[in-house]
Amino acid sequence: MLKSSDLPILRRATFRAPSATTEPQDDTSSYPLPVTDVVPESPAASAPESPESTGEPTDVQVPAGQVETDEEATAASPSRLPRHRADRIRNRRGRTSPASKGAMIKRTAALGSAAAFMGLSAFGAILPAEAESSTASESMKHVAVDTVDAAALDSVAPAAAVDLAPKITSGLSTASAPFTGGAQVTLTGRSLDEVASVAVGGTPATIVAAEDSSLTFQVPAVSETAKGAAMPVTLVDAAGAPVQAVRTEAPISSTASLITALEPAALQAEAAVEQPIDLTFTFTSDPGIDAQLNYVLAHWNTYNTAQYPVLSGVDCANFASQSLAARGFAMDGGWYFDGATGAMSPSWASSTALRDYLLTQTARATYLDDSQRGLVKVGDIAQFDWDSSGDRDHTAVVTRVEHTDAGTKIWTGGHTKDADYWDVDEALASGGGSVTYFSIH
Repeated sequence: MLKSSDLPILRRATFRAPSATTEPQDDTSSYPLPVTDVVPESPAASAPESPESTGEPTDVQVPAGQVETDEEATAASPSRLPRHRADRIRNRRGRTSPASKGAMIKRTAALGSAAAFMGLSAFGAILPAEAESSTASESMKHVAVDTVDAAALDSVAPAAAVDLAPKITSGLSTASAPFTGGAQVTLTGRSLDEVASVAVGGTPATIVAAEDSSLTFQVPAVSETAKGAAMPVTLVDAAGAPVQAVRTEAPISSTASLITALEPAALQAEAAVEQPIDLTFTFTSDPGIDAQLNYVLAHWNTYNTAQYPVLSGVDCANFASQSLAARGFAMDGGWYFDGATGAMSPSWASSTALRDYLLTQTARATYLDDSQRGLVKVGDIAQFDWDSSGDRDHTAVVTRVEHTDAGTKIWTGGHTKDADYWDVDEALASGGGSVTYFSIH
């Protein structure tokens, strides 16, 4: 009777992928290989320690004359099980230590954040990258929270205090105008309704309108010596503090502004930059006023008899009208002189009639009393009432204006009282009465 040890052992020429739960089964394609007698082994011997557990290499004894096959090597050393292409091997997704696994997840989280940032859509939505596995996705959710650096949170700068002080964020709407004043200039910014005063070259300017986002002021009249110079424009708030003027520049780049969503510290570096600017205004000549002033200075003591008649003893209104004509003030049915016939309207030759006419010309002239002399400019008309009767006894042309800390000084030129620069205050002191003005537009 044959013993089991006398029977040949069938060996597989092919195999299936090893499984952790099933033992390899022989199939009909196996062929016999001669082996030595099988000696039963103890349980301890039948489960040799793997090289991973012992750290020592495993030697398998092969009888002389035999070639060690994959099957025999597998039987001798479980750690050298044959590999199937579906199996994971050590250089592909093998088991890792907890420390290396955590580092791998952190690297994956960082790469995932960068990919999500680069995947920003045109509408500002973040396009989620497809997770490699559901397990990795769940891990990422926890890592994104667990790996936040507490020191980074401490470094986030607190929100800056809101500055509500008045501030100018634009240049002057008009950077130059005649030295005679009257031009209106607009500025834009914030809290400009809190501006208390405006000055051009130290000369106070009148605030015409003030709102939160805009302010308009009227350029003051200055002396002729101020022409051509760039005068500083200064604004002061109710507390006496100067109002700052700045130009706002855009952030460096749109890409940098996106980075601020990931790095709070970059937010301050990419904020809009404010550069301080100087506001200056240049006074220029006005051709019309220059022509008028030149006429007065040329004929205040040398009458222009070649062109106009002389009204002996009462030529003041006649001469003032001549200066307005030289300026380009258009004649009409209410105010005129006919050079061919010598005919003239009452408003041309009479101070009181000229006053009544100019009061109807609100688009071309503005009535001012002496308390408003700060608005008076060269080329305007001054009229005196010597006896306080209500009519006008003398008319002259303003030839000079100076604004000082003590107030505004005005000089006039004209006929009857022939003068080029007659101080208004001296005229009132010597003749009594009062003075009014017409600001010519």
